[in-house]
Amino acid sequence: MDLDQIKQILDLVREHELSEFEIEHEGLRLKIRKDANGAHLVSLPSPVVPAAVMPSVGGVVAPAPVGASGAPAAPAAATDAGADSEIELAVVKSPIVGTFYRSPEPGAASFVDVGSAVKKGQVLCIIEAMKLMNEIDSEYDGEVANIYVENGQAVQYGERLFAIRTR
Repeated sequence: MDLDQIKQILDLVREHELSEFEIEHEGLRLKIRKDANGAHLVSLPSPVVPAAVMPSVGGVVAPAPVGASGAPAAPAAATDAGADSEIELAVVKSPIVGTFYRSPEPGAASFVDVGSAVKKGQVLCIIEAMKLMNEIDSEYDGEVANIYVENGQAVQYGERLFAIRTR
């Protein structure tokens, strides 16, 4: 598979608004997936040590390594001990249309902030819909990496609310 074929695949993925696409051809496995920011992540086999993921032309980011199992490996983060641990960002999306609130009441502390550790089942926010306050719980253990919505902002069904760096 050459660069022109990969570009054609990327164009098709964008044209059809696919969130994920995977193909294996002549021993090469290509996986394309939209990240939390809407950029496409491209995973190709790579014998080199992973570098920082850097944006490039057209919203496509640098290739990520493929693990020994053939599945794409997540970017590795250095820990204090120097051991590698896998990091994966999970996106929490709005299950309903309503108004997003970061805290249980005006003036109260937010449920979570960027950098907060969260556990599965922990309340992340409230979405008010038809005068009902709906608690949105985390489906993941990890750390809040990004909050996409401002307090008091209207949200749509399926809109990104949080990115969580899973553990």
